[in-house]
Amino acid sequence: MPRNLRRWGPPLLLISPSLILLGVFVYGLLAINARTSMTDMHTAAQTTGRKPTSFVWLTNYGDLLTSPDFQHSLRNLVIYTVVFLGGTMLFGFLWAWLLDRPVRFEGVFRSIYLFPMAVSFVASGVVWRWLLNSNQGENASGLNRLFQMVGLDFLQNNWWNNVNYGIAAIAIPAIWQLSGYVMALFLAGFRGVPEELREAARMDGSTTWQMYRHVIFPQLSPVALSAVIIVGHMSLKAFDLIMSISKPANYQTKVPAIDMYVFKSSFNYADAAAVGVILLVIVAVLVIPYLVHLNRTEKNA
Repeated sequence: MPRNLRRWGPPLLLISPSLILLGVFVYGLLAINARTSMTDMHTAAQTTGRKPTSFVWLTNYGDLLTSPDFQHSLRNLVIYTVVFLGGTMLFGFLWAWLLDRPVRFEGVFRSIYLFPMAVSFVASGVVWRWLLNSNQGENASGLNRLFQMVGLDFLQNNWWNNVNYGIAAIAIPAIWQLSGYVMALFLAGFRGVPEELREAARMDGSTTWQMYRHVIFPQLSPVALSAVIIVGHMSLKAFDLIMSISKPANYQTKVPAIDMYVFKSSFNYADAAAVGVILLVIVAVLVIPYLVHLNRTEKNA
């Protein structure tokens, strides 16, 4: 038996079931989806009985990207991602910074911040749908009613019913739910900084703020990058929270994932598959550079 076969044969045999499942149910289905996206498998073909087997190649992608409705979905996705990512990073970092400093009942606060993660997006969406309702004046309820009671009537608005920026309101419950996760990442980064670095900074006469700014914060760059990648790709796949808060196919809050659901529900499989490929490309553009950076870092370590 060849030496290479004796060396690599048993490990390959051991992982072969996982490789087969991965190849069939991940990459195989991705290939089928990509093929479907380049066919004429639209609603018209289904209703007329015509067999949709002809390839149209990139025509479906061109039609989608030039469609005002899909451009609105992409715009909503950008707004949602920016607000969601910025909010979770800001609050997660601040909470971790506060917990890293000596504080009583740290375990209680940590549990409070992490608790929203235990709630599903659908369950929290039902509650936030009431909190973010657009009723104002005498019929105000939810947050609008709270603002009215404390004399901040100017803050009342129609939340997710706003045509231009309604999707930003959907990001509020997402921030509430995922900030604790980002806090846990940053807190682990804070606790991973060697105590010797802190002591050396104190010995050099650094104030607490100078120590954090020049010694500790720079050490958190890998954690911050990981948090951006994780939260960013989660925002790109947003679906269940939006569907729970706003009505299905609501124009104000629709994003590509909802477009894909609507297309599939109307048997427009080609456009639904095309939206899926577009989302895959967007996620790949975000994740692949991170994986390359991580691989280079591990090689240099």
